Amino acid sequence: MRRTAQLLRSLLSILTITAGQGIQFLWLTVSSRAELSAEVLFLRKQLAFYQEHQVQPRKLTDAARFCLALWSHLFNWSAALVIVKPETLIGWHRKGFKLFWRWKSRLGRPRIPENLRQLIVRMVQENPTWGEERIAAELSVKLRVLVSPRTVRARCWPKPSVPRPVHDS
Repeated sequence: MRRTAQLLRSLLSILTITAGQGIQFLWLTVSSRAELSAEVLFLRKQLAFYQEHQVQPRKLTDAARFCLALWSHLFNWSAALVIVKPETLIGWHRKGFKLFWRWKSRLGRPRIPENLRQLIVRMVQENPTWGEERIAAELSVKLRVLVSPRTVRARCWPKPSVPRPVHDS
């Protein structure tokens, strides 16, 4: 529960910061070219100051990493990198790609709780004439637990064995 709350807070932070920076980006698209050039020069001077005084950069947050990876698609980022190495940014891209596809390809439905499995087995044993549809309907009507008849079948009845054909050779 605590891990989920922390993950949700992190995701909310990433979305909020990215949305804010997106609005800033849209504002910059309508700004004058001279204003943009002045801002770029100002930011470069700040970075040069930090490099001259050998100020160690702080560790970036997940939101900052996500934003840098996102904005890097819009220009030649390798010439502008100062606080991270190009390999680091590429690593962030790879990590984000892996996370996305791990989330996207997670398998099927979540498992049903153990107590529900035990209840289904007990219902089958106590009511041998009921089929899987009847047990699923009873769970739905009386306990408001939606379970597929296929789930009931998978829990209680053995799979029929199909005899293999015998080939004479």
